Amino acid sequence: MENINLIKKEGYAIVQMNRGKVNAINRQMVLELQKTFEALALDSDTKGVILTGQPHYFSAGLDLIELFQYNKEEITEFFSAFGSLYLQLVQFKKPFISAITGHSPAGGTVLAVTSDNRYMAQGEKYVIGLNEVAVNIQISQNLTEIYAFWMGDGLSSRYILEGKLLNGDEALAAGLVDELVPLENVLDRAEKKMRHYLKADQEILLNTKAKLRKHLWDKLDLDAENSLREASELWWKPEIRAKMKAYVESFSSKKKS
Repeated sequence: MENINLIKKEGYAIVQMNRGKVNAINRQMVLELQKTFEALALDSDTKGVILTGQPHYFSAGLDLIELFQYNKEEITEFFSAFGSLYLQLVQFKKPFISAITGHSPAGGTVLAVTSDNRYMAQGEKYVIGLNEVAVNIQISQNLTEIYAFWMGDGLSSRYILEGKLLNGDEALAAGLVDELVPLENVLDRAEKKMRHYLKADQEILLNTKAKLRKHLWDKLDLDAENSLREASELWWKPEIRAKMKAYVESFSSKKKS
């Protein structure tokens, strides 16, 4: 795979996103994550999965520079695939931990919040949060449900409407992450938690996870194409396209300088 490094350990697997410096999410990366987690779900030797990134970046979110170039069919396919990936991860039955190795805004948060535990690198500069409103991307109902699952209705509602990005201390206080860890220890901390899960009777553990998530799963719109249709349609709104173009041009200029 081009964008994924898969590391097998005794009883569990580490899925490391590896797409450039910031792990920006495009369609190819989404498809590779889908295939990887599908295979791991069926692998009887893999009892749990850790998702991680690279130093300083878990994932910077959607690759808006690439996505801006997609035509209507391509962007519709992307949002449908990304929605399917979210549903796949949020319904993943085995223990699932995110080792957040730095920045994780927007699309990075979408991936991280599906996991059972999130260990985030310490550092005021690292941020996490669903800032879709702030960057003019329509959030899905499914994402509002998972945010509320971790933070409660009131706080998640305020943060989503504000498009707020949280630093580590704010994310910890809100319940969005479990623990802040020095960057070099984030993956080790996630592995320690995974080994703890592996000590439990696996049938009991999986049954318990299913019971804990039942109310969340019952609220999900399982039609990924339907849940992301709004985002695809609003993507082409002229004023949103103009703002997106300005952002892409500004970001592209920074990369060249």
